[in-house]
Amino acid sequence: MRSTRIRNSQATLAGLLVPVLLALGCASFPRASEDLGAEVRPDAPPEYDVLVAQQHASEGRVPEAIAAYRRAVAKDDDSAWLHRVIAEALARASELDEALVHAKRAYQLEPEDAIGRSLLAQLYRVRSEPELAAALLVDESGAPLDVDAATMLYQIHLESDRPEAALGVAEWLLANDPDPLHARIALANVYEKLDRPVDAENALRQALEVAPGDLRIYGALARSMRQRDDREGEIAVYREVLESNPDHHGTLVALADAQMAEDDLDGAIATLMQVEERYPDDARSSVRLGFLLYEARRMEEAAARFEAALEAFPAEYEIAFFLGVARRRDNRDDEALAVFATIPLSHKHYAEARTQMAAIHEKRGDFAEAREEVQRAIAVEPSRPLELYSAQLLSKTGDFEGAIDFLEQLLEGQPDDDEVVYNLGVVYGEVDQTDQAISYMRRALELNPDNASALNYIGYTWAERGENLDEAEEMIMRAIELRPEDGYIVDSLGWVYYMRARPLVESGRREQAKRYLERAIAELERADELTGGDPVISEHLGDTYLLLDDRRRALDQFLEAVKLGPRMEEQPDLQEKLEALQRELE
Repeated sequence: MRSTRIRNSQATLAGLLVPVLLALGCASFPRASEDLGAEVRPDAPPEYDVLVAQQHASEGRVPEAIAAYRRAVAKDDDSAWLHRVIAEALARASELDEALVHAKRAYQLEPEDAIGRSLLAQLYRVRSEPELAAALLVDESGAPLDVDAATMLYQIHLESDRPEAALGVAEWLLANDPDPLHARIALANVYEKLDRPVDAENALRQALEVAPGDLRIYGALARSMRQRDDREGEIAVYREVLESNPDHHGTLVALADAQMAEDDLDGAIATLMQVEERYPDDARSSVRLGFLLYEARRMEEAAARFEAALEAFPAEYEIAFFLGVARRRDNRDDEALAVFATIPLSHKHYAEARTQMAAIHEKRGDFAEAREEVQRAIAVEPSRPLELYSAQLLSKTGDFEGAIDFLEQLLEGQPDDDEVVYNLGVVYGEVDQTDQAISYMRRALELNPDNASALNYIGYTWAERGENLDEAEEMIMRAIELRPEDGYIVDSLGWVYYMRARPLVESGRREQAKRYLERAIAELERADELTGGDPVISEHLGDTYLLLDDRRRALDQFLEAVKLGPRMEEQPDLQEKLEALQRELE
């Protein structure tokens, strides 16, 4: 039969055709730029069309290659090999329906051909016909025909969500595959599917016995641990790898990820520092280290990483933004302003960067400049909080009436907006019209009893005055229930306890006062942690330690307040207290 002749002649095909091509002349061979018709030779044998197809395929001319194969098949429809190669070409071109026709014909002509059978099974698999695919891969007893068939059958069962059937094939592989590593990994995968994590781990451990130190197996073992939320086990696997490969980059990075998932900030920092030391070109890990150091409030170290990253990638404005925040938190305001100013209008952090700049100018008393920055932010991302902040800054520039008019206009459009009412109270408070401020806060609470800011404002104002402390504490406790992670509200509670203690100290009841002072310190320290550091909170802690007669700690807190950059309108006496205490402790 001609089909057998074509299949058996492929090894010598080029040699047999050289005389033919020489006889035809070089100009007779089709070139990429020539019309397709020049290569169509109905009288030429199918071997000629095969050679044409292979030439087109080598040049990436897939449609022309397929056309040539079709001509060859038309000349020899009984060649299983021809049907198979055209099926492969059609499959690569995503012409699956026609590919299937030829693959079926190839299988019909030579059912014992493993390659043709595998191709047909793959096509059924791609067409989501797993039963037809599986039938081609097993013998009459249902056992896989060979290891290659078993491997595909295993994959088909997994894709069809038949893990029990896949398990049977994996067990067959374990008994018949000369590569036991392959079989054990297959077992581990299917055990994961079956939610049998212990069996999966055991299979992977047995795979490690076959291939000790194989990092791929360790990776699978770590993934198995992670998928069942066993982060400690995952970390233990990474530690095991690092015992023999202490500087393995991928393992170190994965360990840092796992440590972060476990909230082990110090451990993740230490690991990424090792990555940074061993792989100084890994900018991504260095940036991640910067963010972790930022989170740990190690601002100078974080900024150093961000600055290094910006030298390498000056257009990474997300890094620039966090560098600015770190510089601001480290009280290096000029540097923070310079970095924030580099963030372009088109960047997602532009508005927040301008708001950060406004806060720096506000702290310095440059209220007009602060408001200009807020207006720039509003132009890009208009929002009610920014509009209200702008109104507060307008008041601080001395335009109290303008701020009130602006807020009253907002209120006309939304008379039940408790946030606008609250901000009216804030503006009155900033010009020392405290009773009017409290009145607006009460009105805000009438509109919304859950306005935590209004509750806190009234409670803190009374605490500052040393009056209505029972009601002040009640209001602040309610505000904390509403916003338990708000460090400034927690600071207010600590200040209530301080103000409760002060008259007790003045009247000589120090033991009774001490209980309040201890509660004050606990709340103020929590506030300090929640806010990441604030000069007013540090001053409050200093005042509390001073009332406890712990002057050294009081001095430390006053120094911290100065380092953080005091807000002079809120802390007019800080410098005087600090200097007096320094003289006393000299």
